[in-house]
Amino acid sequence: MVCFCFLVDQKRKIRRSKPVAGMCSRCRSGASVVDMITATRFCHVPFYWKSWKAIMCTFCGAILKSYR
Repeated sequence: MVCFCFLVDQKRKIRRSKPVAGMCSRCRSGASVVDMITATRFCHVPFYWKSWKAIMCTFCGAILKSYR
C-alpha cells in the first residue's frame, strides 16, 4: 500500500527586525537581523513551526546568512 501526502505550503513570517551594519551582496542595499518563524502545512493542516534568526536584505528580501 502506498500513501502520498503533498506539501501544501511553507510560510515565513518576520517577528522582529533590527538594522545591522553592512550591505547586501546582491543589490548593495542595507541589511537587518530578523527573527523569523517558518510554518509548514501539509494538506492545509499546520503541524510544524520553527523559530530562527537570519540576516536579511531590506530591499530585495534575500537571506544572506541564517542562524538555525
